[in-house]
Amino acid sequence: MVGAGIGILGAGIGAGMATIGAALGISRIAGNSVESIARQPEASGDIRGAMILTAALIEGVALFACAICFLIQSGAMPFLKAVEEAVK
Repeated sequence: MVGAGIGILGAGIGAGMATIGAALGISRIAGNSVESIARQPEASGDIRGAMILTAALIEGVALFACAICFLIQSGAMPFLKAVEEAVK
């Protein structure tokens, strides 16, 4: 019974960590892209395209991680109920 609760807690923490990691990654990409465009304005189109593509990939990975965490969380609930019924 405690194991399922720890699993749910771990899934919630994992979703939060995935979100924080994605936010930090996208903010670094944006900051470095702005700095690069300021240094070399003629390459702004290429830099902007690479920035958007990379940010979309990071966001996709973060969304996948959050979806997996929520699936683990919802999958742990029926297990917890089954354990509670078995203990009764």
